[in-house]
Amino acid sequence: MPEKTVGEAIRDAAERLAATSDTARLDAEVLMAHALHTSRSSLLLSRMRDDAPAGFAALVARRAEHEPVAYITGQQEFFGLPFTVGPDVLIPRGDSEVLVEAALAARPDARSVLDCGTGSGALLLAVLANLPQARGVGMDSSPGALATAKANAQALGLADRARMVAADWLRSDWAKALGGPFDLVLANPPYVETTVELDRSVASYEPASALYSGELGLDDYRILIPQLPGLLARGGVALVEIGHEQAESVAEIGQLAGLASRLHRDLGNRPRVLEFSTAA
Repeated sequence: MPEKTVGEAIRDAAERLAATSDTARLDAEVLMAHALHTSRSSLLLSRMRDDAPAGFAALVARRAEHEPVAYITGQQEFFGLPFTVGPDVLIPRGDSEVLVEAALAARPDARSVLDCGTGSGALLLAVLANLPQARGVGMDSSPGALATAKANAQALGLADRARMVAADWLRSDWAKALGGPFDLVLANPPYVETTVELDRSVASYEPASALYSGELGLDDYRILIPQLPGLLARGGVALVEIGHEQAESVAEIGQLAGLASRLHRDLGNRPRVLEFSTAA
């Protein structure tokens, strides 16, 4: 029986993945490019008539079981930068780029940056890549996440300006190892309600400790936000990602901590980030 061409294998994979993914064709193309060790653009331009690689079928089988494409390939682009990702960290999402944009606009002169719960390091490293005068600290309680963030800092040429620190904001003395105060504080804390049923590709594969935060999804905000005034330098700003129905509740937590807030929306016009500063 003749081998399938790359184009034929992609077509068949897209048909199989249609039950799993809303982006089945794109998924198939990205997985094929990964199997061929090439870019998707090169694949589409010059490789469609090649013989399909033997390893492609196994990749498609993993995606058919709802495993995220980013975990299969080990890569995810964020703010124009390539990041290594794996099961120890959340996959950086395009909606979170709003936080980076807001941080750069709020303090383009920032020299010190803290990322609370850094995960892959995406937020911190994207900001540092655009602020060459700044240095930063990424803190996380997960050893696996810290290892991933360190690897990404090294790969992006930012290891000399990004220090990764083991710390847990649930502990009373967590901030002592961070230095500071900071011109910018970034955070994408867990904010999913424990009663919410997430898509299987998220619930079965991404780390639960980075997703869920109590019945209302507010537990980590209630712990972290009151500590922000002690982390911010004079004129400092904190950017905190929120769920799209949490703006009012999280802003109120900030107000009780003496912080003024400003809302930023994502490309879908959903509330996405609260910018906190010391109230006048």
